[in-house]
Amino acid sequence: MTQDKSRILLVDDYVTLAESIGEVLEMKGFAVKYVSDGDTAILAVEKEAFHAVLPDVRMPAMGGLELLDQLRKMNPQLPVVLMTAFSTTDRAIDAIKRGAYDFILKPLDMPELLDALSRACETGRLSVKKVVLDGSEDPTTQSIVGRSRAMQKVYKEIGRLASVRIPVLIKGETGTGKELIARAICQHSDCATKPFVAINCAAIPDNLIESELFGHERGALTGATNQRIGRFEQANGGTLFFDEIGDLAHQTQVKFLRVLQEQVITRVGGKSEISVDVRILSATHRDLPLMIKEGTFREDLYYRLAVSTIQLPPLRERPEDAGPLFTYFLRSYAVDYGMNPPAIEKYVPDWLQEQSWPGNVRQMENFAWRAMVESAGLPITVDILREIASDESGGADSSVVVEVSEADEAGGWANHIETRLLEAKNGDLRDRGAVEVLQEEMERELYRQAVKVSFGNQTKMSKWLGVSRLTVRDKLDKFDLFPKRKASTKEG
Repeated sequence: MTQDKSRILLVDDYVTLAESIGEVLEMKGFAVKYVSDGDTAILAVEKEAFHAVLPDVRMPAMGGLELLDQLRKMNPQLPVVLMTAFSTTDRAIDAIKRGAYDFILKPLDMPELLDALSRACETGRLSVKKVVLDGSEDPTTQSIVGRSRAMQKVYKEIGRLASVRIPVLIKGETGTGKELIARAICQHSDCATKPFVAINCAAIPDNLIESELFGHERGALTGATNQRIGRFEQANGGTLFFDEIGDLAHQTQVKFLRVLQEQVITRVGGKSEISVDVRILSATHRDLPLMIKEGTFREDLYYRLAVSTIQLPPLRERPEDAGPLFTYFLRSYAVDYGMNPPAIEKYVPDWLQEQSWPGNVRQMENFAWRAMVESAGLPITVDILREIASDESGGADSSVVVEVSEADEAGGWANHIETRLLEAKNGDLRDRGAVEVLQEEMERELYRQAVKVSFGNQTKMSKWLGVSRLTVRDKLDKFDLFPKRKASTKEG
């Protein structure tokens, strides 16, 4: 589902600098509201929803640390990234102890700031989105949808484990909704008002995972110009969720085990031990016992993580939930785009139950989105769904294959290139040469196929393509690979 822009509240009395920062952030896809003092910032947070707050430490009347204290009382889950030109080790430690998400030095390193804000906003989104169990009738919330016996068992496990502060391992195939289960456990626990920080172990290169988890000191890594706070410190007092824990590098597994045993971390390049108090939830689609036998996953770590487990069933094992899931996603998209949900032919639920859904709930979400687009406001019929399934599977089953591109349909890329060269020769491409045009078209096709095979999962696209999630979002927006809100509303 297409998300609204991440909303940042920028608080700084230095107007010129604040405007410059705001312009850069807006160019990178953030929505920015600027205020010049702490009191106005508090009023803004009371009236509007933000995914993160970016205040300067030194301001008249109410400084950034005092504002941080006030915001923590108002909304403990709202991430605050402090920035300052006057840093000391004591101040950085004090800021994190008081609940800051991160601490950025001026003059600002924009890639570092963008990275910190992207992670903070992701955490902010997870915190403000309440997960409703079997909320199929409410499209405005993120819901775990399903009334099957298999899902009723999962709900009971969530209730049983929410009140007990022990590690939980959530098992299930890719796309079954393991992160939603983790968030539901957190939101029904005593830590509901504390930070919930998620990390996808499969999306972070092995050489950066330790810095991501434990943080690093200045100069500890190439390009590490400032101290960085890791996920353990960001989640201190709350919950840290490890998605795809089976992809954690073996060397990191050793250090992770030490943290679980001793409840202390050491930043990369640092010497001081830092106490942390976090509840660990983890998830995997891998067979960890088999990995233990193969020597790729530590047995002692597995038993630390799997004090209790939840097995999330694939969609094919609860076919009666296919229809409610499809309806839920249609209603969610309708709310998101300001449209009326389309009518559904009476035979559609039975057809949905008969499909295997190898991509599980994530595939269903993508499928509902395509059905919404293909139906163009008219009733969704089985014929429309069959056509979409045929595009995705090539016929025999529901597994996803790469579909033929427009260029291939016109006679293949060779003919397509020849056409562009002729256009360049005749001057039809004006100021853009054939190489520039073809590069853009090939890039658009690459991202289009990445959207398709990942079911729109931007974290997976980022990992596969070797670019940041910010780059992925920029490209999806540039190539119009997700429907725009205004366009959809107009069409509706």
